[in-house]
Amino acid sequence: MKIIERTLALVGLLSLSALFIYALQDAPTDENFEKKLINDYNVYALQIPEDLNFADEPMPLKDPDIYERMDKELLVNTYWQSNGLLMFKRAKKYFPIIEPILKKNGIPEDFKYLAVIESGLTNVVSPAGATGVWQIMPATGRENGLEVNDNVDERYNLEKATEVACKYLKKSKDELGSWTLAAAAYNAGNSGISRRLKEQNVSDYYDLLLGEETGRYVFRIVALKEILNNPQKYGFNFREKDLYTHIPTYEVKVDKPVTDFTKFAEQYGINYKILKLHNPWLRDRMLYNKTGKTYTIEIPEKGYYN
Repeated sequence: MKIIERTLALVGLLSLSALFIYALQDAPTDENFEKKLINDYNVYALQIPEDLNFADEPMPLKDPDIYERMDKELLVNTYWQSNGLLMFKRAKKYFPIIEPILKKNGIPEDFKYLAVIESGLTNVVSPAGATGVWQIMPATGRENGLEVNDNVDERYNLEKATEVACKYLKKSKDELGSWTLAAAAYNAGNSGISRRLKEQNVSDYYDLLLGEETGRYVFRIVALKEILNNPQKYGFNFREKDLYTHIPTYEVKVDKPVTDFTKFAEQYGINYKILKLHNPWLRDRMLYNKTGKTYTIEIPEKGYYN
């Protein structure tokens, strides 16, 4: 009996010693604490670059209000990781379409980031009825030559919608005097921005007191511009093959009604879903085309879909 008691006491002593040694080894020393900071997920304050700008128009970051608002947008968009990574993926697919249209129309390339904050580069519909990547209202689309109805809605045509956005931005720049104000006017309207400039007796976006959405608008654009141009700096890691790519297409001209787009798609070796993916401006299962208008339908090259 005494042998058993001595044995149990010895086992207990050894166990206690082992726990004590382990505790000492795992204590939060400066060295292993710093190692955990590197290896584990952490949230860090961000260092704001001193030379942020929109369309080469400097952001006055020495103003404490401007600094804090820019800091907020960088933090929000850096740590909304899933959304940020999707922006990198979609930008690879859609920026090559948007960039040359902006350049052709004399619009600074920074405005491609406006499309990012407007829609996330998707064909979303706002509660007010704006839609497409550029979030164009029905009246604005029609005023600028787009067909907008239940059968065909060219606001969903990225190339045509980008052309309309360029016209609007050019007009805003001419009326308001700066690209920064033109960007703000894309959200609040030319008359809305003009009225507030007069009411507050200022001439610069950064001096205006605005509602939350328009007040954040340019800051969000600049934040996305900074993050999308410096992925690793803001903790985004991906390979080139992780990004989405544009599927090559060829054009098919149609100047007559199409009674069934399912059968139409099958003629080109694709299905209805794929046809609509590449032509989201076709809003129905058929094309009325009572006027004999010529439409251009994009058909993906063979080999990209099963």
